[in-house]
Amino acid sequence: MKGLYLVTPDWDDTQKMLEITEAGLRGGAALVQYRHKTASPALRKEQAQLLLALCRRYERPFIINDFIELCIELDADGIHVGGTDASVAQVRAAVGPDKIVGASCYGSMQLARDAHQAGASYVAFGGFYPSRVKKYEVTTKPEIITQAKREVPLPNVVIGGMTAQNSAPLVAHGADMVAAISSVYLADDPEEAARMFVKLFFA
Repeated sequence: MKGLYLVTPDWDDTQKMLEITEAGLRGGAALVQYRHKTASPALRKEQAQLLLALCRRYERPFIINDFIELCIELDADGIHVGGTDASVAQVRAAVGPDKIVGASCYGSMQLARDAHQAGASYVAFGGFYPSRVKKYEVTTKPEIITQAKREVPLPNVVIGGMTAQNSAPLVAHGADMVAAISSVYLADDPEEAARMFVKLFFA
């Protein structure tokens, strides 16, 4: 796992979501996470199905945030869970050994250690910077990435207000993937915005 980790915004406009996600994939995004906390069950399933088909065309993994049953029903590639969702161990037991299971660890090394022991595929740290989309405390220090590389043998993802410019120091610290929402989905040229992130890893 390496590169741009694309996360969808809470958009009900399915066509717009698909078009910009595809632009991000053309720009080299390595993985897509479907995250829409306020969608109705019907809309969530429709959007997830269409995004899954799109990711299949580009041969990129497709991950669903939080909704384990939907992940299993659609046979998505994986699931991402936060600190208030089901535990990593519960999720791993539900989806089996072959799916990707990601865990939000915020600024906590202990959460990362626990996630590794419980069967996570990767750990996500943040927020590092203020976000235009999500509200959280911006307290995560870049040094946690270096520590995680030493102590937790899993890929790590950095999240929270990421731009191609401000994520560069985190990549230098050893971040394996950078998760982005606004910097791609609200960009004037989403494909080029994605490409700028990719260049951090594959210059």
